Order: sequence, then C-alpha cells, then structure tokens
Amino acid sequence: MSERTTSASWAMGIVKALEMDGLDCRVLFKQLGLDYAALSDPDARFPQDSMTRLWQRAVELSGNPAIGLNMGKVVRPASFHVAGYALMSSNTLAEGFMRLVRYQRIIAESADLSFRLLPEGYALILTVHGDHLPPTRQSTEASLASALALCGWLTGRTLHPRKVMLQGEPPADLAPYKQAFHAPLEFSAPYDALIFDQADMDAPLPTANEAMALLHDRFAGEYLARFSESRVTHKARQVLCRLLPQGEPKREVVAQTLHLSQRTLQRRLQEEGTSFQTLLDDTRRELAEQYLAQPSMTLLEIAYLLGFADPSNFFRAFRRWFDSTPGEYRARLLETSTVSDARTQEYTEQRL
Repeated sequence: MSERTTSASWAMGIVKALEMDGLDCRVLFKQLGLDYAALSDPDARFPQDSMTRLWQRAVELSGNPAIGLNMGKVVRPASFHVAGYALMSSNTLAEGFMRLVRYQRIIAESADLSFRLLPEGYALILTVHGDHLPPTRQSTEASLASALALCGWLTGRTLHPRKVMLQGEPPADLAPYKQAFHAPLEFSAPYDALIFDQADMDAPLPTANEAMALLHDRFAGEYLARFSESRVTHKARQVLCRLLPQGEPKREVVAQTLHLSQRTLQRRLQEEGTSFQTLLDDTRRELAEQYLAQPSMTLLEIAYLLGFADPSNFFRAFRRWFDSTPGEYRARLLETSTVSDARTQEYTEQRL
C-alpha cells in the first residue's frame, strides 16, 4: 500500500504556523530529509509521516503544545488547494463544507471529514488517521482552527461555533484555545468537531460564484481521479507541469527525472491507458483552462507557460481542444463571472 501524503499547499500552511513561533523550517526540513523548495510546487506532496515528525519536532523546539492553533492565523483558501477555491465559490458555507468533504483527500490523505446536521446544529467532524505513525494532537487542532478561520475569511466576520469538541486531554493553558475558537470547549470528547449554528451555515456567501464553483469542481474532480492512477502517471504529470515553462518537455528528460528509461516510461504509461504525447496534451489543456480563469495573465504569457515557442501553435491547439479561441473562451468565463458578481453585489446592497 502506498504511503499517505499531504499537499504542498497544506504543508506551506504548517510551515507558516511554525515560523510564527520563531522556528527555522528550512533547517527542520533538512533535518527531516524533506525538500523545502517543493513547497512552491502546487502538485508536490509530502509523506504524512514526515508531517507528523515535523509537528513533533516543532513542539520539542518551541515548547508550545498549542502550536497547531497558529494555522488558524495564517490559513487562506489556497491552503486547501483547489478544494479551497471550490469552497470559496460555493453559495453557502454548508455547500462549501460538503465540497470540502468530497475533496478532502486532495489536501491530505490521512484525514476524513464528515459534515452533517445534528439536533444541536451543523457538525464538521474530523478524523485524523496518520499513516505508519499515530497522528499528533497538533495536526487535528491545526485542521479545526483552519476550518474555523476559513469561515471568517469567507464571510468577513468572526464566526462563533456553538461548541468545539476535542478528543485531547484538557491543556494546562486554555488561553490559546479560547482565542482560536471563540466558543465553549469540550475536551476528552468522543470525536473532534466544530458545531455551528444552522443559520451561519445557510447564510449566502459574498464570495459565491456559481460558474467558478463548477470550474473548480471540475479541476478538483480531475485531480482526485489522478489519485487512482499509478504513481508513474501522476509523477510524470508533475514533472511536465514543472518543465513546461522551459519549453516543450522531451520524453527523455521526463524519463530521466523519474529515473526510468524512455522505453519503461512509455510502457508504464501504456499500461495505464495513456501515452506520453496524450499526457502532455491533457496537461496543457487543463493548465490552459486554469490560466485563462486568471484575467491578469495575457495570452502570450499563457502560451509561454504551456511550453509553446510559437503562440500560433497554442492557438491551434486550443481550438482543437475547445473549438474556440482562447480569447473567446476567456470572454465566456468573464461573462458568467460578471453575472455572478452582479448577483453578489445585489445581495450585499440588500443587506446594507
């Protein structure tokens, strides 16, 4: 069975949380045999056991057993990978948390989320499994603090849960927990959870954008589908994403990066129902969609980032993919986004 992993975006959140206590994470990563530079690669993943050791070492060095709560102070939608953007685009927090449950494995494979309506309110229930090593208390507390902080980030106000349930024993110092959660605390609880008022979960989000939510659903679904693929396909896609801005990647370079011969790489890809050229084409297409959703990026920049030396080749490939030009595709995206933004503005004005 392959090891469980954590996304680089979540690992970056952990790093920022530890740095708040003055820890040098570059040194910590080196001690643990981790690649600090990989934090900037959105497709990179870290072994879950390495994240467990990172939390353990951080508590030893800082002397702060509540260091996990720092995650609530640094979290942003990007910390949750594409799942964060899907949540941000949702109509309500309830809808967003249901998306978060669906895409949890993208963020970290070592935890399960459930979101359900109980008599006392909506419950976001977290179960952290760890991998070979048992999970740390800090990992659980970081996740709950992050989920609550994200609620505040999305709604623009401090959300007060009805109750916070923690399986851990009561800490010697309650102050960091009171500051992080703004709610009644139940320690030695049967499970870890945030309990919310139904009204807070059902209120419209000012960041709602139905068109973008559907787009992010698609990205997240495709990313999840790749988890079921062999690691060779997934790793080859990661290598392609890194190499594309340098020009069209060569099969021999990707094979060397993966420590495989070209023949072995091609055979493994064929066994998984794809080929190097198909994988390259699919990767470019997916990235093109993501880049066009960012209005600040020019079409020439996108062509360059996708490894096209001649922009005309990008335009031809795009028409083959979507039967339209990149400009037409972006115009449709912006049109649907403008309609959604107008609805959001109308809702905001009604509230004022």
